Amino acid sequence: MLDPSMPPPARLFQMINASFITQAVVVAAKLNIADRVKEGPAPVEALAEATGAHAPSLYRVLRALASIGVFSETEPGRFGLTPVGDCLRSDAPGSLRAYALMTGDAWCQHVMIDLMGCVETGKPATARLYGLDNIFQYFEAAPEAAANFNAAMSSFARQIHAAAVAAYDFSGVRRLVDVGGGHGALLASILSRHPEMRGVLFDLPRVVRDAHASLERAGVAERCEVTGGDFFRSVPEGADAYILSSIVHDWSDEDSLVLLRNVRRAIADGGRVLLVESVIQPGNAPDLGKLLDLAMMLAGGGRERTEAEFRELLAAAGFRLSRVLPTAGATSVLEAVPA
Repeated sequence: MLDPSMPPPARLFQMINASFITQAVVVAAKLNIADRVKEGPAPVEALAEATGAHAPSLYRVLRALASIGVFSETEPGRFGLTPVGDCLRSDAPGSLRAYALMTGDAWCQHVMIDLMGCVETGKPATARLYGLDNIFQYFEAAPEAAANFNAAMSSFARQIHAAAVAAYDFSGVRRLVDVGGGHGALLASILSRHPEMRGVLFDLPRVVRDAHASLERAGVAERCEVTGGDFFRSVPEGADAYILSSIVHDWSDEDSLVLLRNVRRAIADGGRVLLVESVIQPGNAPDLGKLLDLAMMLAGGGRERTEAEFRELLAAAGFRLSRVLPTAGATSVLEAVPA
């Protein structure tokens, strides 16, 4: 959207108005427009009738999205998919529709507009708006929002997982614990590639309750133990590798230290811990992690970190950062070994 050749005021003006892009994408996701035009362009009147929308208003939203490449106005009033818009299909590989739907949820909208309050007080928006330490506490009393969040994170995680599995050589790992592993998508992907490996899926009891069915579908259930627990209290012991994908960034340094020290106590001699995380790059180059860091600040005390910050955090937990492997996605795999 931003053209570097534009005059600075014009570029800034576009940045200020970028929130309309988010809102328009959310509307398209809620109305499932991408699914409705996946077989070919459709007239806006038909789309409005199918969705119960006001046709002239829907046209203006789709026209705006077509101007930035999400859809294409193939003829006046007819809209079709582009490669970008294809990612809003509910059945597309790497679909981001669930992520867009979550962004449109009331809690997310409320939290995102409280950045000024966060900067003024140093407290997350969840504390100011809901009196809670983090957004996970909010989800405990809001099952629909929690379901939308989990669906969004699952869709986003699929891209992260594929990139991490391709980037890291798991050869030689005999027993792998996926800490905070949800329903086991990442662990199943790794076990599928390494038939000699056994796995342990570890997350909160309410999270892993239905994980066995997912592992069965992946064909790895016989090699995977499912364990419920609280990683701030302990993690399963004795594995030679522990993987934490997009976990540490959810928590403050203090909370992350508690978690990582639990892993340090549990890990076998000669073991390794793998963090799949965004690593903030130095300098002024565009970096998605720097923007996601604002979301973590708002949602309850988490943060994205630089390599130096990861190195320091791991050292405090009794680990030595041995290498950082970039992936084809937005994250890196950080490998650490007991110090």
